Amino acid sequence: MASIYSEEYQTVISALKKARKAKGITQAQLSSALGRPQSFIAKVENGERRLDIVEFIHLARLLALDPAPILDKVGARISPLKAQL
Repeated sequence: MASIYSEEYQTVISALKKARKAKGITQAQLSSALGRPQSFIAKVENGERRLDIVEFIHLARLLALDPAPILDKVGARISPLKAQL
């Protein structure tokens, strides 16, 4: 499993942080919309807390991002397993 320091995870966090800043939304505004304390967003963006997939989708939707292209970018680096006969 990828850590919070992996390139894949940083791709996800970077996309969220970039969208938040581009839209002029503060960490406090985003956390309030999510129903979490501001420190939640700060810890996510600083790599102190890992997002689960549901949290990621909620954040992406609040930021008007389509989560699919971000997940596709991460998933493109992983090759499917082949069944052994």
